[in-house]
Amino acid sequence: MRLFLSPVIVFLILLCSCSKDNLETETPDIPPSEITKPNILLIIADDMGLDATPGYAVGAVKPQMPTLQNVISKGVRFENLWSYPVCTPTRASIITGKYGFRTGVKKVDQELPSSEISIQQYLKDKTTGYSSAVIGKWHLSSNASHPNSMGIDYYAGLLSGGVRSYENWTLTENGTQTNSTAYTTTKFTDLAIDWIKNQESQWFLWLAYNAPHTPFHLPPNTLHSQGNLPADEASIDANPLPYYMAMIEAMDTEIGRLLNSMSEEDRNNTVIIFVGDNGTPNQVAQEYRNRRVKGTVYQGGVNVPMIISGKDVNRFNETESALLNTTDLFSTIANIAGVNVTRNEDSISFWNLLNNPSSDLRREFAYSEVETNTGLDDITIRNTTHKYILFANGSEALYNISNDLFETNNLLNSNQLPLSVADENQLNELKQAITNLKN
Repeated sequence: MRLFLSPVIVFLILLCSCSKDNLETETPDIPPSEITKPNILLIIADDMGLDATPGYAVGAVKPQMPTLQNVISKGVRFENLWSYPVCTPTRASIITGKYGFRTGVKKVDQELPSSEISIQQYLKDKTTGYSSAVIGKWHLSSNASHPNSMGIDYYAGLLSGGVRSYENWTLTENGTQTNSTAYTTTKFTDLAIDWIKNQESQWFLWLAYNAPHTPFHLPPNTLHSQGNLPADEASIDANPLPYYMAMIEAMDTEIGRLLNSMSEEDRNNTVIIFVGDNGTPNQVAQEYRNRRVKGTVYQGGVNVPMIISGKDVNRFNETESALLNTTDLFSTIANIAGVNVTRNEDSISFWNLLNNPSSDLRREFAYSEVETNTGLDDITIRNTTHKYILFANGSEALYNISNDLFETNNLLNSNQLPLSVADENQLNELKQAITNLKN
């Protein structure tokens, strides 16, 4: 039987077919930045606490950081981010989304097992299409091939925790090592600029400066505004603070050069995350007690700056007080890259906080730890008002940090006992939280 179609029906079929073809081939009339995933630029400053960071109330002396100030004005400052007290475990917590007691990385120079899933490998496994690079300080292994074994497409930088000289150090690039006499802050920026220019799709760059980590020194004068300081060691040792500030300013200058090297389209399509890896060293710390800074589980060691701005960040020059851990960067970066994940291991995404200050997804506790020379750990945990510390020697401390930011009044000292009912309840809650976490 033959099927006869009226001219009207034939016309309608052809019309629908043409419309379908147009829908499939026509490019929407919106900017490219609106139809692509954002690039992700994670910048890690080494040994830079709240007291050394513009935008935070701690510290009377601040560096001149116009680049970071611009990021602050266009984004969100986080007040209650906790890191680890030292470099290596913080970096391990970011790259794995796990606490140190799970990965075995709880102090400086411990190696992160290559069996751990890095955020870079995770994005590959989720087929996000992102290319990845880590440029700068690694400090998760002394093995030259370790970064690439963790799923990182390109690595170039410094494997160790520090350098004897910022202008004489060993550069590792995808497993090959050479000597470099370029100023590290400038070299890492050069490498970052070159790598970004070669990317043809979305990218995730982990840019880890070793500044302002020791040795304190006078950077090239074109990079800072601290003036004509004497460059001899005696002068630096006698008054290290302006040199420390100059090193931070040099980093800010180079970050500005990196951002200026990008096209306007790329900059507008990039999320910038700036974070410190632990607190300020005691030689240059401000306001915090001398032995309650880098290397300790006191606030001066673990409460670090983080500022986020860029694509899809719709809170401008705002401050966020939510409790966060550096582990949370794992899930948050995954969200930015398009992965639908709320929590992974010890990482809770805070992506919603970049747009909604009243987001319901918030941590109840922040946690940190550090392995001591005895092989036992100092551990700490806090909620919105109280902080508990269990030291490796068995001693304890409890602070109401809602009104005692610098931890001057240990509520467990004998002259403070007995605890009030409210403080006792807080103590029990924090201890139970540690038990739940470890079991």
